[in-house]
Amino acid sequence: MKRRSKIYLYMTVGLILIYIGLVALLYLSEYADSNATIRTLGDAFWYSLVTLTTVGYGDLTPVTPLGHAVGIVFLLLSAGIIMTLFGAVISFVTSEGLPYIMLGFQRKKNWYYFADYGPEANTLAANIYKEDPDAVIIYGEKKEEQMEFPDYPCLFLSISPARIVACKKNKGTRCKIFLMKENDIGVNSRAVDLHKLPVDVYARTTNGQDHLSGNINFFHSYDCCARQYWRSRPLYSHENTIVIIGFGHYGRCILERAILTNIISVNQHVAYHIFGNAKAFLAMHTHLSEMFSVGKESETTDSLIFHDEFWEADHTILSRADRIIICTDDEPEGWNIFWRLNKYYKLSGHIDLHSNRKAPGVSYFGTNEEIYTPNQIMRTSLNRAAITINELFRKSVSYPTLSWEELDDFHRESKIAAADHILMKIRILLKDESITDFDSGTIEKAYKEYCRTKATEDIRDMYRRLDHMRWLRFYTFYNWSCGPVRNDAARQHPMLCPYNRLTPEQKKERDASWELLGQLGTGHFSP
Repeated sequence: MKRRSKIYLYMTVGLILIYIGLVALLYLSEYADSNATIRTLGDAFWYSLVTLTTVGYGDLTPVTPLGHAVGIVFLLLSAGIIMTLFGAVISFVTSEGLPYIMLGFQRKKNWYYFADYGPEANTLAANIYKEDPDAVIIYGEKKEEQMEFPDYPCLFLSISPARIVACKKNKGTRCKIFLMKENDIGVNSRAVDLHKLPVDVYARTTNGQDHLSGNINFFHSYDCCARQYWRSRPLYSHENTIVIIGFGHYGRCILERAILTNIISVNQHVAYHIFGNAKAFLAMHTHLSEMFSVGKESETTDSLIFHDEFWEADHTILSRADRIIICTDDEPEGWNIFWRLNKYYKLSGHIDLHSNRKAPGVSYFGTNEEIYTPNQIMRTSLNRAAITINELFRKSVSYPTLSWEELDDFHRESKIAAADHILMKIRILLKDESITDFDSGTIEKAYKEYCRTKATEDIRDMYRRLDHMRWLRFYTFYNWSCGPVRNDAARQHPMLCPYNRLTPEQKKERDASWELLGQLGTGHFSP
């Protein structure tokens, strides 16, 4: 680098010396001629400037042969200078210089930086732009020639997050950084030292961790897909048999969300039939039998039946299924299963197919447009609801409890699971299973119904039983068990017992997630 700098310095000095030499030669060739207009060094210098810049006033002109030769050299140099300047301007406009300067004028807006451009990043950025009028979308790479330019305003700048932070100069909101490739945070050079920067980081991952350090947050596209599925297609009271075909990443998350969210009645008995390799899942979740009938259908509780054989062999189960969910990780394989089911099997229920490809007449789910939304990835509304639940819980008990900032990731996830159940609570309170989405008005209406009905002791007791059932499912799914005292290290909790064994104060704790509706019906929450 130092050697190259020296070469540039020598070239610059050489060009300056050549220029001075030409000006001096022009002066020496002209000043003695009686017809000359260039008689001083100042005149020669002025003529060179006028000629090199192609202004050409005509007030000074060489008259000697040698002067004409020097003038020709200046004319030739002027063409080169103009072309160089023109090229520099074009290069500046078409390169990253102009976008970087433009970025500096938008420091008070909300910056969203994507380490790479791809289908997932493009979808999330488009959804962000729709929801945030002050969004500035930045891609941390150069735009390739074959790349189709996005339909929303954005900047392609091959610069690091550190330079983005330096450019923003702490103006406006903190910049949000997105790493949209799976497990990218461990290998992407853009991820180096992100935890040291004043930014919020959202990294896509395939493991079960949701949080790393103060500003590093993970999201799972499979979990986002499962959340979106059960919100848009929640469990109905008439459904007793649900078949899940495919038990890879998507299938496991679909079942996990069903376990944690599909609680609509204290008397429900939904049988989930799962086709796929579940050995690792069952080895990991060893307490499922405490809340479910594992291996056989039950008339008193939900059942989990895992099938080792191929799904093709169980015509009876498929024919009586209320819902069949095809969620293989390999999308073409899912479509193949879908066509075979429709072609060869007698079905009474409907089929939901995981597919990013849309087709008329097919009940599909999990498209990029549904998964990669700000609310799914950043979970702002869900986290806000979870924080409110925690504050309500702290007010409802007499013993010391932790604030949201003091909670570890597991207990934060416990509150988030409670917030995930909001839709089910609204459907229960309003006795309307057509509700698959809600706004603040719907929440307010549901809360009024809760306040009206909880005055009846039996109904209030039913509400508490239902939420205790949901709470038990969460803790047993993560292998907690009942113990004499709470011991987080041993994963024991005294309330992990049947509802009838709870104390009156413990039963009252189950009101917090229902009372949440009163806090959310103010227009500050969206599902």
